[in-house]
Amino acid sequence: MSKPLVLYTFRTPNGHKVSCFLEELKTVYPDIDYDVEKIDITKNIQKEPWFIKLNPNGRIPVLVDRKRDNFAVFETAAILLYLQQHYDKENKFGWDPVKNPNEYSEALQWIFFAHGGVGPMQGQLNHFAKFAPEDIPYAKKRYLDETKRLYGVLEIRLSQGRDWLVGPGRGTYSVADVNVLPWVNLHAFSGVETLDEWPNVKKWLETAKARPGFAAGLEVGK
Repeated sequence: MSKPLVLYTFRTPNGHKVSCFLEELKTVYPDIDYDVEKIDITKNIQKEPWFIKLNPNGRIPVLVDRKRDNFAVFETAAILLYLQQHYDKENKFGWDPVKNPNEYSEALQWIFFAHGGVGPMQGQLNHFAKFAPEDIPYAKKRYLDETKRLYGVLEIRLSQGRDWLVGPGRGTYSVADVNVLPWVNLHAFSGVETLDEWPNVKKWLETAKARPGFAAGLEVGK
């Protein structure tokens, strides 16, 4: 029997954002489950016409909601917000925009920060350091420096007596964290050998990886 949701994904940080959040949702809401369709981006399956119908941008991941007339959602941040809106009924991983407008706004701020910052910069670093057909030292240094700078922004936030990015006091684990943690988890692959320069970021990642849901999500797509 088909499960309520289907995730088209691959073993990338963007793919893991969604699988980690789905696994976290499963720990709270037993009726949530999903099928996984592996899209091998090394073979350009994401550029095939059938996939382009789901995501005109030709990128993974894509979520299809079978419970809502096969509604398709692309872009990782949009998928996370969609899942939080429709499937996190108790707001365990986010905030109601009417009841908690400040926290909701802060969550959006950190999601947009990651979506326009850490992900693209570290993604470019990976390209020029690992996959570019020619060696361009300037590009590698530029994106390495920018990735480290953005880790520093996260460090500033977490050093303010916080465990998580958003929420009062020490914060609450939420979609804002899930939206950036898989990229930080890939730091060694990207050439940032250690997180010792950012001790609060290091602790943040270790704490998240100790969560069964997040850990399970990192295994999806392998």
